[in-house]
Amino acid sequence: MPHMSVSFTDVSTEGLESSPVADALAGLRANEARYFKNKYDHDFTVVPAAEAPQTLAWVEEILRTERELVIDSPALEMSISEVDGIFWVYVFYESGLGLNALWTREEAGKRAVGFKLSDGMEVPQELSAFKFARQKSKLAGTIRGSYFVIKGEHPLPEEA
Repeated sequence: MPHMSVSFTDVSTEGLESSPVADALAGLRANEARYFKNKYDHDFTVVPAAEAPQTLAWVEEILRTERELVIDSPALEMSISEVDGIFWVYVFYESGLGLNALWTREEAGKRAVGFKLSDGMEVPQELSAFKFARQKSKLAGTIRGSYFVIKGEHPLPEEA
């Protein structure tokens, strides 16, 4: 699987061109890359979502069983990594939605799903029940974010 390293100094829309908010989504993706570099000294890489079907299915199963959610927009790219005992999956959707699922391997560790909306996109109907907090980002403009804690057990995909 060829991984594309995401730069937060030279923001590119590569892989996200079909999104109506491609520039903002690229900024959101770059914002995540900066977070991982600064917090963990980890290079944030992405692959086309079609190249990680088991991991995408794992995320979709968590959304469905935990909150009865189905994301309507096509998934464009994913980032799959493990840092400091935490399995992280990011999914970037055509609509401009960025989703992250974090699963601490340690038994009582933090497990949650976060949603971030790119600047310029509407709140997707399927996420209308969530309250979104705003944060400013030099790379992504205004990011609206929300999350929920994962309560159930969800065996990690083989790709993990």
